[in-house]
Amino acid sequence: MNKIIISLIFIFGVGQIMSQNINDALRYSSDNVEGSARFSAMSGAFGALGGELSAISINPAGSAIYNKGVVSLSFSNNSITNDSDLQNNSLNSVMQSNISKKSNLNLNQIGAVLVFNNIEEKSKWRKIAISLNYEQTSNNFNQFQTSGINSNGIDSYFLSYANGLAFDQISAFEGETITQAYSEIGSSYGYANQQAFLGYESFIIDPEEIDNPNNTSYYSNVNNTNSSGYYQDYYFKSRGYNGKLSANIAFQYLDNLYFGMNLNSHFIDYDQATYLQETTATSDSPALGLSIDEINFENNLSVLGEGFSVQIGAIAKVNDLLRLGVSYDSPTWYTITEETSQYLATSRSEISEAEAPVVGIEQVLNPNVINIFEDYKLQTPSKITGSGALVFKKIGLISFDYSVKDYSSIKFKPTNEPYFIEQNNLISNSLNKTISYRIGAEILQDRMSYRAGYKFEENPRGLSSHDLTGFSFGLGYKINNSRIDLSFEKFNLKNTHQMYDAGSLGNINLDTSNSIIKLSVVSIL
Repeated sequence: MNKIIISLIFIFGVGQIMSQNINDALRYSSDNVEGSARFSAMSGAFGALGGELSAISINPAGSAIYNKGVVSLSFSNNSITNDSDLQNNSLNSVMQSNISKKSNLNLNQIGAVLVFNNIEEKSKWRKIAISLNYEQTSNNFNQFQTSGINSNGIDSYFLSYANGLAFDQISAFEGETITQAYSEIGSSYGYANQQAFLGYESFIIDPEEIDNPNNTSYYSNVNNTNSSGYYQDYYFKSRGYNGKLSANIAFQYLDNLYFGMNLNSHFIDYDQATYLQETTATSDSPALGLSIDEINFENNLSVLGEGFSVQIGAIAKVNDLLRLGVSYDSPTWYTITEETSQYLATSRSEISEAEAPVVGIEQVLNPNVINIFEDYKLQTPSKITGSGALVFKKIGLISFDYSVKDYSSIKFKPTNEPYFIEQNNLISNSLNKTISYRIGAEILQDRMSYRAGYKFEENPRGLSSHDLTGFSFGLGYKINNSRIDLSFEKFNLKNTHQMYDAGSLGNINLDTSNSIIKLSVVSIL
């Protein structure tokens, strides 16, 4: 892949551009708390247990289980492997091996809890716990590459945007540079017109009536006369993290009831780059006129977001053996800023008359413009979790969490914006209420602890073949007032990646395997 370096010349605010869709809504609605090594080794099944800093992100009452203050620090190494293929591949015999691997090391959890016992012995409120904890909720580092023959080409993307738009709203005025025209069209007419402009100025598409400024019908110059498909190399790369900082307060009432609340500050840091190289399989005797032979299309997206949510929870020690927990996570209310930039280059052949030599022409469109979108708001789904645990003193424990989350309630705001009305209706009709569950176990032996867990999450699109499943295990070792924990978790997920938000290129099938190793150090204050 020839990496295109995009240099910034101008920055324009583009209020009319809209690109948010159901895929963005799902990406930012993830709340997969990665947590500490002990938390991960038991697959996060801590809703009725508490006594672990990461457990506070599941049930805020969990901090009141502590008898003493604690500080915790966790590091992780995340390795992701993607096996990908084009859904629209028509010739399996020419498919290449499309396995990509990516790994990174990061600080995924840090926090502390302070415990204050009530000095009034007759009070029913026995103690109060205050904690501050950072959790990474999504590791956005990922990459994959797919090569093969697609039955549809990228020209369908540009035609999809162009058809219905007036020709004088997608073409440059006389004397305008590509940079000037691209930015002015985006500011005046929006994202769709910008895409049509790129298609026209690169000669991928042309108007049916070039002398008519009101023309709204277009045709493709991509010549695939022998219908053997389009050779495509598609590259995807992303980076960044999503996380939340929780300010927690919890209380113990009598000997067996615990209540807590979190005020959460969320952030999104996400960068994505995609690159498509497409060549067409033309006949040995191309027709007269113009024909596009190769297309190189790069898109870059940068996202920053901040949000707020509330959690409340309770834990009851029914007896020395059984604990029950319940918690509610409010929606997260995000404010999100997005920036995009694009690059397009084509190679075309022009033949003026029969038996004349083929003239090859390179066309490069590098607007050097960053589109700054208007901030928009996103409301993610709420979640309810019920939990149970059996605690065997000095032996170990078994725990279970069950959560319900309705993805159809996701909303882009303002809800009266016509584009967001369309997207919210699509979300409501396409996404479902989901369940997830986690099972964890721990065995104690002197200074050692042995742990294992399993988790399951339904796919919000209702595709059972795309449900997430994973297992984990780990161990811990006590040293005086400290503990060192180590965990390994692995989960598999089948998913589809939409190549472009318009046209008929189809999706990429992804078979993802994720392995995470974590190390935590926990010390009593």
